[in-house]
Amino acid sequence: MFRRQVRTLGDVLWQYLRREGLETPLLQKRLIDNWEEVAGSLAARFTEEKFIRNQTLFVKISRPALRQDLNMMRSDLIVRLNQSVGAQIISDLRIY
Repeated sequence: MFRRQVRTLGDVLWQYLRREGLETPLLQKRLIDNWEEVAGSLAARFTEEKFIRNQTLFVKISRPALRQDLNMMRSDLIVRLNQSVGAQIISDLRIY
């Protein structure tokens, strides 16, 4: 009799995503979607666009005062955004 290696469906799925190069884009999408939860509903209301390029999250904020407040919280936001997806996805945050 032989013993099979039993793995959960989640483990098999993540292994497939890694092999196909889809894990990072999926985590980047989740991180961008978590912006409202991490930054707050006020920041989300005045956010015009968000995208990730070269491990940097770029966020366009329409209110200058809010932009300045978020810039002062940059390091904390980076940590909280990465924690929200459980991986080191971004290393910098540019708020413009």
